[in-house]
Amino acid sequence: MNDRKQHVIKMAHQLFIEKGFQATSIQDILDYSGISKGTFYNYFPSKNELLVALFKTIYGKMEKERNELLIGQDPSNIEIFIRQVELLMKTNRINKLISLFEEVYFSKDEDLKDFIKRGQMRIIRWTFGRFIDLFGDSKKPYLLDCAIMFMGMLNHNLKYNAMAHEAAADIYEVVRYSVERVVKMVEEVAEAGDQLIQPELLDSWLPDCKNSDHAFQQNLSHTVLALKKALIDNKEQAKYYELLDFVQNELLHSKTPRKFLIESALLSLKANQSSWEEKELQELDQLVALYFTENEDAD
Repeated sequence: MNDRKQHVIKMAHQLFIEKGFQATSIQDILDYSGISKGTFYNYFPSKNELLVALFKTIYGKMEKERNELLIGQDPSNIEIFIRQVELLMKTNRINKLISLFEEVYFSKDEDLKDFIKRGQMRIIRWTFGRFIDLFGDSKKPYLLDCAIMFMGMLNHNLKYNAMAHEAAADIYEVVRYSVERVVKMVEEVAEAGDQLIQPELLDSWLPDCKNSDHAFQQNLSHTVLALKKALIDNKEQAKYYELLDFVQNELLHSKTPRKFLIESALLSLKANQSSWEEKELQELDQLVALYFTENEDAD
């Protein structure tokens, strides 16, 4: 994304916080960001699309930072999970996203509402996947229920903790408290054998994510993290991080992953082969090949 487009998104975000999304007009955005109407429509077909771009920019950055917290760490380390969730909650608070979400909920725009719902489902799916890392495959049938209960509990704990103290809640402490409660909850529901919602339903809730197989996601995430770890002292770290994030996002979040662009990214990574073990690059190569082989067979 070019700098000028990012500037428009940033200025619009400030206006949405100060005036509200509905009360902010496109003319307000033009005046505040100093661009012409033609430039605006060259970047965004509508104000709604600008809001979508804003959400994608914020959460794209958050997801990148969230994944980097796992570099060189054990995925089953519950403290890393607490820090990842803390990052998500801080992102919402710093960017005043809850008020924007609420405006969308009360609007009549069904496309925007659907976008927000799918974003929430992605967070549930990520939490479910991390719960498998934390609690193991044996408890998988109960972990979607627990992920949903955890996110509900967490959001309400943050809200009412702030009301009780008449100040912003200490996010880390609320997340830690909520995680400790869910650990007990997982043990209880697994022991009871109670299941409310089958994890397989995630496929129908997020049909745009073609590969929802957790084993594939886990292998891809761990391989990307291993490659990033090898780049810590590399002068071109940012460039290669971006290529790795692109490959991962295309495979996990794109309706139709662009094979030729992924292969191009892999070629660029292989050109810097001295920065990491050949085995790690081969694993990424094999995961990409596996993805396209399985999906071509399915087609």
